[in-house]
This record gives sequence, C-alpha cells and structure tokens, in this order.
Amino acid sequence: MNAIPMTTVRSEHPAYGGRQGFYERVSDACAGPMRFSVFVPPAALAGAKVPALYYLAGLTCTEEHLPTKGGALRLAAELGLALVACDTSPRAKRYPGDDESWDFGQGAGFYLDATEAPWSESYRMETHVTKELIAWVEDAFPIATDRRGVFGHSMGGHGALTLALRHPERFASVSALAPIVAPSRVPWGEKAFSRYLGADRARWAEHDACALVAQGKRFTSTPLVDQGTGDKFLERELKPELLEAACAAAGQPLELRRHAGYDHSYYFIATVMEDHLRHHARALAR
Repeated sequence: MNAIPMTTVRSEHPAYGGRQGFYERVSDACAGPMRFSVFVPPAALAGAKVPALYYLAGLTCTEEHLPTKGGALRLAAELGLALVACDTSPRAKRYPGDDESWDFGQGAGFYLDATEAPWSESYRMETHVTKELIAWVEDAFPIATDRRGVFGHSMGGHGALTLALRHPERFASVSALAPIVAPSRVPWGEKAFSRYLGADRARWAEHDACALVAQGKRFTSTPLVDQGTGDKFLERELKPELLEAACAAAGQPLELRRHAGYDHSYYFIATVMEDHLRHHARALAR
C-alpha cells in the first residue's frame, strides 16, 4: 500500500492473509472528516491490482458494519476483491433536528446530494461516494481503476441501485440486499427526500430506482437483489415487487430472489453474502 496522504489510519488488522483497515480523511463534499474502511486481499498485498466492491450500509449503520458483521472477508480474500465501505452520512457538521430520529439526518444520508438548506452544505453523499471516495481509495491502495462494483443494504441498497443507474461509467456490477427500491413512494424516502430535495417530486424521481428504470436508465449488468419474506419493513418500506414490475415493463433484466422467513438483519446479509461476492467477482473478472 502506498502512503495515504491526508488520511488518518484509525486501525489496521491482518485478516485472511489480507488487511482490514479503518481510515478517516477530510471530505470536501461532506464539509468535514469522513470515515471509511478498506479490506485489501492477499493478492493486492502481493502486488496485483484488484477490483473493488463498494458497500453502502443502511440506516444508523457505519463503515464498520460490513467488515465486522457481513461475513465477507474470507471469500473476498479468496476471490481477490477489495471491499470498501463508507459512513452513512456526514457527522461533523450539525443541524437542528439531525439526531431527532433514527431514519433522518445523522446515519441517514440516502446517498444523494441534498439541494435544500441547511443540508446542502454537507449532505453530498452521492459526490462523496462516486467521486471522492473512489479517488481516495484508488490513489492509495493497489486497486484497479477500471473494475468497480457497488452493493448495499436497505437504504444502502437504494444507494447502490440508484448510483449504478446514475453513474454507469463508474460501476460495472451492482447488487442489493433488502433495498428501498421506490423511496418516492414509501415513508422512509418521503421523509428524507422532502427535506433533502424539497417539495418537487420530479427531483425525487432522479433518486428512485424504479423511476429511473421507467425513464430509460439501464444497469450495465444484471442486478442481483435478495429480499427476506420475514422482513418487518417489507410491505411498508421495501416493496421489491415495484422494482420487479418496473424492470419487466422496461425490458431490464433483474435477478430478484425471495428468501422465506429471513428478516432485515445482518444474519440475512451474512447468509447471502457469498452469492453477492461471487456475482460481482464474475462481472469484474478480466
């Protein structure tokens, strides 16, 4: 690994022949320090340039959830995948009401660039993920610059789907676990979008996977989506059938799998993690 300019190394740990690190760097997009994590597989430590898989976590989570709870490191080491995760919102700048509820404000950035004050000052997670974070990682770690995938859980599944649709030049593969597929039409999204983006629902559609597909946006490869049928948020917030219908109407291939009894937790994520890593490894292989 090269020197990491302007980056604070919070901790680094040997893991499965590779290295799991936790870092912090001042973000221009988010107007303050942002934390992120990187797993470097053994092949990269040996000198190879490896593909990177970017993980977007869900509401209330952080950059620590994938490496500590996702069950991904062993197979990522075997497949030669770097795993990158970011925080779920800015935390340095504080605004009135940013911690009043768990589904808005801190820990709930929704992976978009806010247009409404005061949030627009630092809640620019889309720019952070698709430009800034990628630049930080590819500058400092032995990671290929032309092989990236993105996946995420819940709010992060929404982020993975929408960022893959909005930035197809950035991500060659995409998958999602229990994603919010139509945030414009569910309470979580309505609460966040109305404050971050204002009252104009046309703006909301620009960050809604179902609306983007209906508008003609396409994934560069077939997305994999997994959903548990025992998820307490399934009917109110997630609604995978809306993505299924949107993709069918648009002729967009989609692999949507439903798993009987599984909930919204990291027990579910760890259960299907192998399939997601292999899905991306196939798409990112040379």
